[in-house]
Amino acid sequence: MYPKAIFSILGLMPGIAAASILEPRQATGITVDLGKTYQTMDGFGTSEAFQRAVGMQKLSETEQRKFLDLMFSMEKGAGLSILRNGVGSSPDMRDDHMVSIQPKSPGGPKATPQYTWDKSDNGQLWVSTEAVHRYGLKTIYANAWSAPGYMKTNNNDANGGSLCGVSGASCSSGDWKQAYADYLVQYIQFYAAENITVTHLGFLNEPDLTTSYASMRSSGTQAADFIKVLRPTLDKANLTNVLINCCDTMGYNVMNTMLGQMRSVESQMGVATGHAYTSGPSSPLNTKLKSWMTEAGDNEGAWTSTWYSSGGAGEGFTWANNIYSAITSGNVSAYLYWIGAQDRASNTNSKMIRVVNKAVEPSKRLWAFGNWSRFVRPGAVRVGASASGVRTTAFRNVDGTVSVQVINSGAARAVTITLSGGGEFAVGSAAAWVTDNTRDIVQIEATIEGGKVSGNVPQRSMVTFVLKAAPKKA
Repeated sequence: MYPKAIFSILGLMPGIAAASILEPRQATGITVDLGKTYQTMDGFGTSEAFQRAVGMQKLSETEQRKFLDLMFSMEKGAGLSILRNGVGSSPDMRDDHMVSIQPKSPGGPKATPQYTWDKSDNGQLWVSTEAVHRYGLKTIYANAWSAPGYMKTNNNDANGGSLCGVSGASCSSGDWKQAYADYLVQYIQFYAAENITVTHLGFLNEPDLTTSYASMRSSGTQAADFIKVLRPTLDKANLTNVLINCCDTMGYNVMNTMLGQMRSVESQMGVATGHAYTSGPSSPLNTKLKSWMTEAGDNEGAWTSTWYSSGGAGEGFTWANNIYSAITSGNVSAYLYWIGAQDRASNTNSKMIRVVNKAVEPSKRLWAFGNWSRFVRPGAVRVGASASGVRTTAFRNVDGTVSVQVINSGAARAVTITLSGGGEFAVGSAAAWVTDNTRDIVQIEATIEGGKVSGNVPQRSMVTFVLKAAPKKA
């Protein structure tokens, strides 16, 4: 213990003063160049697909609110800004099945559709409604893992198979491309009737992988065949603002192969998407489109809620670094974890929040996402940032604030942030938030002197500084 008098003499908060006195700190300069710009960010997110939302909806109202706050609150949680919903294709809700809005074949691709709407959508409508109307989320990504089985070559929504009618996939039942496009449009319209706007639509998930659950194979050529039908169908339904995402490949770099086969429809797409299971976003995709990393997770490692212990795949510090690499090396505009929360018995890191004794329990992976998502908001533009000894990024948010991220894998450091290329931007106030082994996005001190911002970055931590411009003089 140290006398409080020491803290009062220094004029600092006790926790900050103790750290300053007891830990030798290296000095690190960070330069932010507001005149050098990169990608525009769409946000950070996750999913409650495969009935995970149903499980969360069964919790008590108190635990439901904790779950939603942890996911979407800017004050109590991660402030996630993208929700990825699974478009169901199964005829029932057994196991992990996501029930379809047309569980049975209407009789053929040109038969009158027989859609049904249960006002639940595997629990996802509840999460979407809360996220949008209580927390202000604006990006809903509706992603189909497969078309319904009767539209596919294998007559099953699982175990691969391809959409009937695309190149090399003929079926005795006929060409289902238009029927599938209509099906996806109807899904969006069901959500619109519930006052939820779907902003992005995907019709494939991991088309390079066959699984025992909902899955559908596709090459880039086959995906292009369908986009040529889907885009006009969306436009005809007055859904011109809905962007087409493709193709959520198992490995991020696999998308380059598919994109090479999709140049004829690239102008009709909105976002190029990939997952990070077999390859992560280590370099930009070969496209002028925005790119999203739409699924990653530690699906094998035993559950851990740790920030840093040994650098394991499920630790929060690992995910803070994964996001950094995807943004800076892969040039992604969005980064999504696989599952937000679940109450299933699975004892892995596949989710960021688990349920124990009917109570939600977050992991440090969630807070790693929050240290990005709460301070890098949709529309933020990445700007130049450089430093030695730490990983750093910077963004200019739509509200004018400048957000600077510092990831420190070594000893505690004192950092000083200098801005350049900002024209009339002069720092008027600054704040900082830290996540480490003992803190979850906790505010710490940041000071301003001579137009520069200074603060401390603890050992193996992530600190986000937020700089506000001084009011302009009349």
